[in-house]
Amino acid sequence: MSYEIFRQGLEAPICLTWEITYACNLRCVHCLSSSGKRRPDELSTLEAKRLIDEWAEMKVFYINVGGGEPMSRRDFVELMDYALARGIGVKFSTNGTLIDENAAAWITSNDYLDVQISVDGATEETNDPVRGEGSYERAHRAMKQLAKHHFPFKINATVTRENYAQLDAFYAMAQGYGAELRLTRLRPTGRGGDVWEGLRPTHEQNRGLYDWLLAHPDVLTGDSFFHLSAYGQPIEGLNMCGAGRIVCCVDPVGEVYACPFLLDPEFSGGNVRQPGGFTEIWRHSPVFDHLRSWQVGGGCSSCNAYQSCHGGCIAVKHFTGHSVDAPDPDCVFQADSIPSAPFIETNAAQTADA
Repeated sequence: MSYEIFRQGLEAPICLTWEITYACNLRCVHCLSSSGKRRPDELSTLEAKRLIDEWAEMKVFYINVGGGEPMSRRDFVELMDYALARGIGVKFSTNGTLIDENAAAWITSNDYLDVQISVDGATEETNDPVRGEGSYERAHRAMKQLAKHHFPFKINATVTRENYAQLDAFYAMAQGYGAELRLTRLRPTGRGGDVWEGLRPTHEQNRGLYDWLLAHPDVLTGDSFFHLSAYGQPIEGLNMCGAGRIVCCVDPVGEVYACPFLLDPEFSGGNVRQPGGFTEIWRHSPVFDHLRSWQVGGGCSSCNAYQSCHGGCIAVKHFTGHSVDAPDPDCVFQADSIPSAPFIETNAAQTADA
């Protein structure tokens, strides 16, 4: 699919993430939103429904609901049912701890509901140090509830240095439940910044992950690893940064960010409580307009692999203190990974010219 089709932005986002609450009963060490406590100024039920109405009028076809733990919000089912009634598909990400028999019955009665349960280890010993004691067992309890109803849910895992060796085990876990596996990239956003250096995969692991993903095309990634496409064959997906172009995030108090991984005032287009609401922000925010016209400069623009990775993830660059024109910190052409790569050669030439 052509990158240029999406670069200037669309009339409505393709992937709209809605963090409906920051309340959470877990304290995952890498949580991108540093969730735990509910914000007292969260959007009310009425405000949330008005926002859903606005999305329906824009013809947003699905929303990705998260948090925090979205199921901890008291009007969660009411809001999800309202979105579904307005013709908007709902995908929500959960730690699974609140999925009991009643919740499972509600979930499995909906045809346009997509559920993703997160674990970060294929064993309790790997998962619980990241997500909290007992979280592995409770997540699997939820998976068993959904599998009992033959509901096609997804299992999501953030790839880290510690669980990289369990990729095959994650895959087998999903197969065992009749579920799909989704892998996501660790990012230094929120509490993720505190564990970035200790948990980010090594260059060798990233190379192995790239080969593994090519060998398992049925594994979903949500474009998390498009920076690895510079190795050669593109990974499934758009392989681009969609921030403010096809992607955005609405937080619990209505702030609209260019990306769920860019939760920083610098990348906020405004608040849905302002005149014009979400539509005005999406279509006319100066921040989003800038992202739609911006292209990575520096060494990336002259790299032979630029058309494959487009410079990598802005969020990872921003929260590691790099310029957005710099290569992704996990650029596959870094000196300790592939010494003869175009990016290294380009920079060497520039240094010599200077």
